[in-house]
Amino acid sequence: MHPQTHAIHAGRRIDPTTKAVAPPIVLSTTFEHAPDSSYEQFLYSRYDNPNRAALEECVAGMENGAAGIAFASGMAAIMAVIHGLQSGDHVLAPADCYFAVRRQLTELYAGWGLQASFVDMSNLDAVRAAMQTNTRLVWTETPSNPGVFLTDIAAVAEIAHTAGAICVCDNTWATPLLQKPLDLGCDIVMHSTTKYLAGHSDVLGGILVLKERGAIFERLKVYQKVAGAVPSPFDCWLVLRSISTLPQRMAAHCDNAEKIAQFLAAHPNIEKVHYPGLAENRFHELAKRQMARFGGMLSVEVAGGWDAAIAVCGKVKLFTCATSLGAVESLIEHRASVEGPESPTPRGLLRLSVGLEHYEDLIADLAQALE
Repeated sequence: MHPQTHAIHAGRRIDPTTKAVAPPIVLSTTFEHAPDSSYEQFLYSRYDNPNRAALEECVAGMENGAAGIAFASGMAAIMAVIHGLQSGDHVLAPADCYFAVRRQLTELYAGWGLQASFVDMSNLDAVRAAMQTNTRLVWTETPSNPGVFLTDIAAVAEIAHTAGAICVCDNTWATPLLQKPLDLGCDIVMHSTTKYLAGHSDVLGGILVLKERGAIFERLKVYQKVAGAVPSPFDCWLVLRSISTLPQRMAAHCDNAEKIAQFLAAHPNIEKVHYPGLAENRFHELAKRQMARFGGMLSVEVAGGWDAAIAVCGKVKLFTCATSLGAVESLIEHRASVEGPESPTPRGLLRLSVGLEHYEDLIADLAQALE
């Protein structure tokens, strides 16, 4: 099926009892089983639930994967992958990655004996040099948060597999509509469903999609059941409902972001625009190879550094100063402030999540804020 059709039909079936077209929300925490405790599909809602199963089926299909495993947040999904490693194993991750991923690796799991190092994954020689004999996981994030670095997914996946490691890609910023990491060699794809998949700033969630139903899938499924960081039926229902409009929303996000990036690239008070849709961007050719479009996220570095960037945030009217991204409303954020004093993010960098407002209104808002 084409993406637009898949987004509407995958994981959804006419309710056999009521004939409802919209999937019902199944809030029951438990399900009847046979006297010998055998059951067909559902036993207990921490194990599985009809709404969660529908969401997992839908997103797995969009990513051309074999199976999906949903969690209560993107970070819970990431933790499930990391927790499958052993003490003494090594993880290679991007230098420019979501700051909470760095915190998981360096704070939560360091005391457990997990080793982690961070490298510029746009430099394949640096990736090869950073691989160790005990590297078991290569974590990629492309486009990256917040620097909008791109990773050559196929090349890094090959490096990982040659070393006997698995390769995982955080595909949150691109979504399955713009990029398919499993087709490029990755073993697992991760999404924070909070972002574009849900798209309305009203639900928290995460999901893993696996290329194969093998030993890794079984281990992650056990972790989902036993650790219990699962999304509620209503959360799953909300995300699945929102995916119906994802193709149309992503097209509009990309249209707006491309126009805003061009405007900001020509503005005298902007030193740098990080957006792969610009021809002068160093990742432009790679983006054309592995992405269908260039996405709705961009970052800019404001002339004048920290104070100037904060001033812009204080003057915008349509952009909302808020954490998160991928929603219908446009958001702006000074990332170094959020990440804390040890943040490697440039002091004057602002991250823009371009929403679905009319692009001329958004450009006018940024123009007055940059005066």
